[in-house]
Amino acid sequence: MNRLSFRSACLIGFAVCAALIGFALYSQMHMGLQPCPLCIFQRIAFAALGMVFLIAGLHAPRGTGGRRTYGVLALIAAGVGIAIAGRHVWLTHLPADQVPKCGPPLEFMMETNALTDVIRKVLTGSGECAKVDWTFLGLSMPAWSLFWFVLLAIWALWAAFRKR
Repeated sequence: MNRLSFRSACLIGFAVCAALIGFALYSQMHMGLQPCPLCIFQRIAFAALGMVFLIAGLHAPRGTGGRRTYGVLALIAAGVGIAIAGRHVWLTHLPADQVPKCGPPLEFMMETNALTDVIRKVLTGSGECAKVDWTFLGLSMPAWSLFWFVLLAIWALWAAFRKR
């Protein structure tokens, strides 16, 4: 594992993000699971994190400053994903009487509201975000997303800050 280059570590991080988005699309298209607004925001966070990994892997700076910059950028993207997925997991564990009412679809909100209002409404969550349609090994999809964001944040920090 110590012989793994920064480039290889970043490209592995990108491949994991791509695979996670691929599974999300598979679960939507073939398993019939429709994503809620928080699920869509998590996909965007995985895409942003994947892009940081891809650019870092293609650039593969030789100096520690460049690697650390990419590590911090990846940490920021993963941190946003952790916050979104954490909120989503929290919503799924609310008692039924405390679950917020369902809101309008994301497409409708995007057409009728300013982007900042849409982001604020999505992050406050709605009833459809509290529904758990799928589990694997006892964890819901938002919980798996949270797990992968944390793991990828650790991976990015390891790749960027380890001694060479």
